[in-house]
Amino acid sequence: MDAEGQKNHLKAYGVTYWTLEKQLKVKWLLNYRGGSFLLPDAEDIQRECQIRGVSYEVISNSKAEEILELISSPSQNMEAVVLEKAPKIAVYSPKGNLPWDDAVTMVLTYAEIPYDVIYDEEVLSDALLLYDWLHLHHEDFTGQYGKFYRAYKSAAWYIEEKNAAETLAAKLGYSKVSEEKLAVALKIRDYVIGGGFMFAMCSATDSFDITLSAEGVDICEPMFDGDGSDANYQSKIDYNKTFAFKDFILERNPNIYEFSSIDMTNKRQIPPTTDYFTLMDFSAKWDPVPTMLNQNHTALVKGFMGQTTSFTRNEIKSNVLVLGENKSNSEAKYIHGIKGKGFFTFYGGHDPEDYTHRVGDPKTELDLHPTSPGYRLILNNVLFPAAKKKKQKT
Repeated sequence: MDAEGQKNHLKAYGVTYWTLEKQLKVKWLLNYRGGSFLLPDAEDIQRECQIRGVSYEVISNSKAEEILELISSPSQNMEAVVLEKAPKIAVYSPKGNLPWDDAVTMVLTYAEIPYDVIYDEEVLSDALLLYDWLHLHHEDFTGQYGKFYRAYKSAAWYIEEKNAAETLAAKLGYSKVSEEKLAVALKIRDYVIGGGFMFAMCSATDSFDITLSAEGVDICEPMFDGDGSDANYQSKIDYNKTFAFKDFILERNPNIYEFSSIDMTNKRQIPPTTDYFTLMDFSAKWDPVPTMLNQNHTALVKGFMGQTTSFTRNEIKSNVLVLGENKSNSEAKYIHGIKGKGFFTFYGGHDPEDYTHRVGDPKTELDLHPTSPGYRLILNNVLFPAAKKKKQKT
């Protein structure tokens, strides 16, 4: 999985997942040649690599032992993690066609990793219990319809989305979309606390935390929910309820395409040509989780924009790990934390290979980006639950 040895990094994750589905174990060799996978030598696995265009090397048992011995050496910042089972994956996304694409569903499809699409009805009926890993699609949990009001209030897709959301909320027994979305966010919170793995990108990151922090507080203006917001609602925000963020200031103006001070989109002054973020280096033996999430063939990854592009560094809680950052701009791009028995990862931006993905833009063709380091970070998270350690008896 290094830069020189692999011609399709993304599909390599799919072959690894396919191998796990066959109930075979895989070793993930952290920090060894870009985070390579050690798979059993079987004809059908070789054939699958050939069909999918994935580079592989056949090695002898003695060579494999030599590699594992090297990795186990205390002098090497490497580790071999056993992947035990293929995680069951859910993507939280509306069923209709929206005028933007989702990077996670695109890369799962490209890598040929199976997933189920679920939405509010399934979440509220406890369907999350069936899944090991949940991705939150580009979503606004606050009930403000993505703060698209000023630019798109007359657009057919916006009107249709708003009507569909109101109809669904009423069907599920809620008088407001914001109340229904809060109920969904609380179910997702409980899923993570109970041991689930949650991954979110773009606006699903900050809008999720904002919704948790505003439980019982009306932060929506009349064009969103038909009545005014609570007076002085900023003072009622409870940062203790969030997963990742603290001390943020909400954007009250409904005409401004922004949720809060968490997002760096309008604060950053970086030209696209020099917009990169750096992946942090962790101890593979002592910190295997962040090391796993940062496996890549480069430590420098191209930046990309989104409604939520990146996170204000001083508004991230101290117990949350920054996995990727642009230090000169005081922004975090990629963060990870523990909540209860579960884990969450937030990744800023919309599409790692489309710098300024806008509403209505054509989707990215991943055949043109088979070695994308930005997309690799998503797939690291997909395989992460496969390495979940069983509880030890004490």
